Amino acid sequence: MTLDKAKKGQVIRIKSIANELIRVQAIRFGLSEGEVVVCREIVPAGPVVISRHKQEIAIGRSLARNIQVELC
Repeated sequence: MTLDKAKKGQVIRIKSIANELIRVQAIRFGLSEGEVVVCREIVPAGPVVISRHKQEIAIGRSLARNIQVELC
């Protein structure tokens, strides 16, 4: 499943980020493969808000569509 399909409250692990450009953008947010995050909010037609280590990050839908995740 991709990050944009996550539901509010789910604990998810980032499995892979296939596109190198997307991976670089995710690393700028402090996200990498293997990270465990919590989906905090899905803004309709907007970003996916996740939290990691008490920090909330809003990730645009186009970026979220390219991040493969799994439920924990």
